[in-house]
Amino acid sequence: MEHRTDQERGKQLAALVVAHTSTGQAGRSWMPVRIVRTDTLQALRAELEQMRDQLAAARHEAELATDSAIRAETTAERLHEDLLRVTADAARDAGELEILRAQTLLDTEDRATLRILLRTVRKQSPSANRVYALFRRGELHSIHASMEAAEAAAEAEGAPRSGWTSHTAGAALPPAREVEWRVQPLPLGGTR
Repeated sequence: MEHRTDQERGKQLAALVVAHTSTGQAGRSWMPVRIVRTDTLQALRAELEQMRDQLAAARHEAELATDSAIRAETTAERLHEDLLRVTADAARDAGELEILRAQTLLDTEDRATLRILLRTVRKQSPSANRVYALFRRGELHSIHASMEAAEAAAEAEGAPRSGWTSHTAGAALPPAREVEWRVQPLPLGGTR
């Protein structure tokens, strides 16, 4: 901090006035000159520097808030997409569950129908030891006393007259829904 005398300050002020008039600006409108003490000027500069620091801090906080808002919006969008996907999965699972329940009911009805038909066949033909169940795409179609009768019933419904094959005992069956027509022998002695 420099200590100037009043005389030095006066010389400096006079130099400013002379510089102002020598540049040709004297004829123009006069700008008032304000004389400020050095202490006041330093205090104003310190205050200006403090305000600049506060402005920089506020800008930094604004940048952090903007970044945080962008991250929050991105997270909200991702969570919304996840919610839509989970909702669709739940709807699909509910539909599949309904189909499985319906299939279970049909399987139960098929077994009950099969028992009734087996009892009927046993009553009509006490010497028969098996019956032939005709399935269409995995669902019970009808019960017959012979393989030929089952094939004839399938042919009457549109099955080809040739191409019938027998299943080898112990071999795995293809999935029932993949086979258009299938005849399966069922023993009569085991079902009562």
